[in-house]
Amino acid sequence: MKNPLPRLIAGQIFLHACMAGMRMAIPLLALKQGFSAMAVGALLALFALTQVFLALPAGRYADRKGLKKPLLISVVMSSVGAGLSVLWPIFPVMCISALATGGATGMAVISLQRHVGRMAQDPTELKAAFSWLSIGPAISNFLGPVLAGLLIDYAGPESAHVTGFRWAFLLMAVLPLSTWFWVRRVPELHSPKSIDNAAPRRAMDLLAEPMMRRLLGVNWLLSSCWDVHTFVVPVLGHERGFSASVVGTILGAFAIAAAFIRVCLPWISRHVQEHQIITGAMLCTALLFGLYPFMPTPWSMGLCSVLLGLVLGTVQPMIMSTLHQITPQHRQGEALGLRLMSINASSVLMPMLFGAAGAIAGVSPVFWVVGGAVGWGSRAAWRLRPGKNH
Repeated sequence: MKNPLPRLIAGQIFLHACMAGMRMAIPLLALKQGFSAMAVGALLALFALTQVFLALPAGRYADRKGLKKPLLISVVMSSVGAGLSVLWPIFPVMCISALATGGATGMAVISLQRHVGRMAQDPTELKAAFSWLSIGPAISNFLGPVLAGLLIDYAGPESAHVTGFRWAFLLMAVLPLSTWFWVRRVPELHSPKSIDNAAPRRAMDLLAEPMMRRLLGVNWLLSSCWDVHTFVVPVLGHERGFSASVVGTILGAFAIAAAFIRVCLPWISRHVQEHQIITGAMLCTALLFGLYPFMPTPWSMGLCSVLLGLVLGTVQPMIMSTLHQITPQHRQGEALGLRLMSINASSVLMPMLFGAAGAIAGVSPVFWVVGGAVGWGSRAAWRLRPGKNH
């Protein structure tokens, strides 16, 4: 068949949009039902929590079974998870929906990334393929919440009535079925055989490689930057008296900029190496984090947000390209799982750490400390060159 990448991107969009929509709708319904902000925070953490525990097993399963079996499990898990909240829109069931849709998305992402990485013939194709694939989540993070929000507001007998939430959950449960429609005709790639006399596989074997440790460390630092920006900007905006729509626009500008640069990346990456892009992104992020707290107006914060989106949007495709070059083919799914596990563990823990630090010292030092750490970590990024382990 023709290039299957557009089908894989479309499949990722619909499955990821299900989780993105649920992640917006479930907390709103919980708040409407009278649950505390702490309970809602715990509910949001569940979307990442399943991925922490499922990522490694899902990666190993993808190494054995390829693309379609993990994706079919993800589609069923996501649809059933969202569908449960249609039938019983109560807090314990919404917790199950969060765990199911989050875990399903993680499993699907690993199998898709592994397949796309194995389709590429050389490093240039790797960079281009992951640049295109990374546009999917940016579209999903817009599509899912917008569709869910419209149904919540307009499908019930009154604004934000529970009936509207049920319609939103129903649409989210249907979206993953579209994923299977797009992906079912994509041909499987031959799975490389494991070495017959190899010792039992352990994640620590992968971590024994200096390049893998370096890559995961750099990836964790940059993932923390996304979490810092998402967490701190609303707090900073609230301190300065900005309206919710202004804060939302500042965060939205970041997402649009990240999506825009990923459209340009296939052309940029032809002329620049992965380690150069990642190092440049880390140095620019450190500078922008240093300046961010000094931006007094919504316009200046919005400009910083756009620049940060352009910088951080370049990183994930380059990380994925490097990971595929430094990992044996028969363990690429496991390596992807290890990466996903580390960044989701960070997404569970770091907001709580930022919150505690912000309450004690204010939000500006959070920006500066993380910016300093990212700037220091750029030394490791410069050494992320496949074939050079030391």
